[in-house]
Amino acid sequence: MQYRLSPEDAAFVEEVASFITAELDPAMARRVKFGEPVPKAYLDEWTRTLNRKGWAAPNWPIEYGGTGWNMLRRHLFDQAMRVHHAPQTEGFGFNMVGPAIIKYGSEAQKAHYLPKILNQDMNWCQGYSEPGAGSDLASVSTRAVLDGDQYVVNGSKIWTSRAEVADHIFLLVRTNPDAKKQLGITFLLMDMNQPGVEVKPLLAFNGARLWNQVFFENARVPKENCLGGENQGWSVAKSLLGDERLLVSRVGENQRICRRLLELLAEPPITLAGDGAWTKRLAETRIRLEALEASALRLLTKFDQGGAIGAEPSMLKLQGSQLVQAFDTLLMGLIGEYALPENRFQREAGATPICHESIDMIASGRYHHRGFTLAGGTSEIQHDIIAKSVLGL
Repeated sequence: MQYRLSPEDAAFVEEVASFITAELDPAMARRVKFGEPVPKAYLDEWTRTLNRKGWAAPNWPIEYGGTGWNMLRRHLFDQAMRVHHAPQTEGFGFNMVGPAIIKYGSEAQKAHYLPKILNQDMNWCQGYSEPGAGSDLASVSTRAVLDGDQYVVNGSKIWTSRAEVADHIFLLVRTNPDAKKQLGITFLLMDMNQPGVEVKPLLAFNGARLWNQVFFENARVPKENCLGGENQGWSVAKSLLGDERLLVSRVGENQRICRRLLELLAEPPITLAGDGAWTKRLAETRIRLEALEASALRLLTKFDQGGAIGAEPSMLKLQGSQLVQAFDTLLMGLIGEYALPENRFQREAGATPICHESIDMIASGRYHHRGFTLAGGTSEIQHDIIAKSVLGL
């Protein structure tokens, strides 16, 4: 079965593509294409460009600056952005804390934070995981003690992406150590530009700063920056997932990687002429991607029409994350020795080192993407959910 877009949805896809072509700095698109870091100033300006168009927050209600799009339109927008190498907006603000503030925040909190997030005047990171509380977030031990009209925070958070550029962090802290684990947690909005907050890098094997550890020593948070009520943080944290669980297929990212792979096939000196096994794997992987896209479109259409959604997102998440890794394997086979930044034997012979401009995208991406089958629920967990809820095992 082939899923076909309506004429209106097809026109929308063309509109998004035309907008990206007209507005996106080619230098920034190239960075995304080749897996290079996007400078904060670039990302800030691109976000403001989207905000002027009204597209910065596709998942927000219209009254707070969102688009009012249904899930299918949001999927198509994300797909077009990925395929055309547009950088992703800062997800911690737009996809996590922003929706949480919309749902749980006071009117004062909404008025203060939401316009700043929309215009990229405030950059966020997430303070969930700790050295002793990774997948079991209910075990967080970072403490917050009320002192007058301020919470005093002590402890640390780990694997904190973008903490080196963030000026705010949303935190899960323990405010009642005597309560049941989930009942003694509070959700705080903290300004990081204060004494008592220290950010230290955690480097990947290739030297990239992908994460950080953040330390808090008597850092302070005004009481009014508690979101959802004291000791109610677990409910706030869980709600951040919401309907976002439907957008876990990574269709757009897979299509972006697939497009780059096909471009590489046409670039000398790369050639796999006669390698029937590799070509067969490529065909099989592209078929898997087409099936994943059709499944995602059918599921999102079902949701938008009021249909009940059960365990289907687990199937999308499982297949989407595994497909990224399958394309990574194909890319490594395609690029071969050209993924080596330097070849020892050529260097000793005085020849030009082997190098290719896509090495960062391919070599670094392959290892970074290994975490895709862990983050957001491991593949084993997804298999369990599918077995119980779909197969009835």
